[in-house]
Amino acid sequence: MAAKKMKKPKMPASELFRRVKSIVEKGTGIKKRVKKIEGLPRSAGAQRQRVERGDGSEARDGRAGASEAAMKRLKLWHKAAGIGLVAAFVFYLTTKPTMAHFDYTHRLALALLDGRLGLEDPPSWLNELIPLESGYYTGAYCFGAILSVMAFIFLSPHLLTALIAGACVFLFFLLGSGAEESGSTPRRMMLALFPVFATWTWTDLGFGGAWQITEGFAMLGQAGALYFTLVRPMPITAGAFFALAFGNRSELLLLLPIYLLLTKQHRLHFLIFPVVLGLFTAEYNFARFHTPFEFGYGRLKAMGEPMCQHGLFAAFDIPYNAYHMLFEGFSPINFFPFIKPSPWGCSIFLASPFLFLLFREGGKYRKAAWTAIGLLTAVLLLHCNQGGWQFSSRYAMALLPWMFLVLAGNGRLSVTEIALFAVSVAVNGVATWLFLWTDQIHV
Repeated sequence: MAAKKMKKPKMPASELFRRVKSIVEKGTGIKKRVKKIEGLPRSAGAQRQRVERGDGSEARDGRAGASEAAMKRLKLWHKAAGIGLVAAFVFYLTTKPTMAHFDYTHRLALALLDGRLGLEDPPSWLNELIPLESGYYTGAYCFGAILSVMAFIFLSPHLLTALIAGACVFLFFLLGSGAEESGSTPRRMMLALFPVFATWTWTDLGFGGAWQITEGFAMLGQAGALYFTLVRPMPITAGAFFALAFGNRSELLLLLPIYLLLTKQHRLHFLIFPVVLGLFTAEYNFARFHTPFEFGYGRLKAMGEPMCQHGLFAAFDIPYNAYHMLFEGFSPINFFPFIKPSPWGCSIFLASPFLFLLFREGGKYRKAAWTAIGLLTAVLLLHCNQGGWQFSSRYAMALLPWMFLVLAGNGRLSVTEIALFAVSVAVNGVATWLFLWTDQIHV
């Protein structure tokens, strides 16, 4: 009889499971990934949980973070809108547009909407109009200044200046969220109010004439361009604000390289609106004066005054302009407020003692800010006219957005800052009362 076959002993279930597990781990690398997960440091616990879950929670966390950032930004804009509305209301109540009848840009905007290059029969008090061959009268205002008032053509100059003041405070508060380094909301509010109520802007923009409104739009445009460049980068929007700025004050075009250097990416997008405005301005100038490079400044009657005998810009004017802009003081009088500013200008540091804080550290944007301040100050000192009837220097309103950047980076809220801010507000409040509500300031 043949020998019986010996039966192969059965493999225990545990051994079978071990072998299958080994084969799977070698084929898929699961064991290595598990070890990597278990080896994560405790500080990365949240990351370990997201890897272990593998259920899309990482994407949800990203969406939650973006939503939280959007809510914070919305709250910031609500605060900025609130302080801007209060500022506009206060500005409206405390100013009286005594120069509103010098409404050059409003009249030229209406003429342009009617298809005309200028005014046919201008009133006698508009003595800075330039006659054209066609019989019309035009002004030495940039095309951008005329476009700026078109959207507000039916608003009174009083309401328009208040809206400009409120919008400036709104944008300066937003700009402070990125430029103010201490994170103090009270200090950010103080800095936002500073360019309007602690400087000559309060009085000069309050006059409500075409000259002052262009200065206000220029300051507003720079504040917006800086915010959408430095804090919330949006190159197209920043370029639109810059176009608003140099469209009202052509000398601000000198600052274009600084804005492009501050713009980290998509620089060509920043240039879209400035280039378009430049082309329309050239066409407007050609239609009026048969050359795209003529703005009409040389044809003004004011160019015949002694101060302009050397041209619109000349080194001859530097000593006179420096004295009036930086050093001229107040005159004593025998009744309240016992000092009286000159109607042709005075030191910007006496008009706003808060500016003495400029000479501290300066913050992270100090190089760009001081370069812009230097360029614009050089233009102002070379200019043959310092601005006419004004408190301090209305042309120096163009400096304020850059001064804001320097001041915002100067440390924390302190007693010194509060005291200088209070004194500056008091000085400019009194000046606004003297110039706009009394007849004490006269030639």
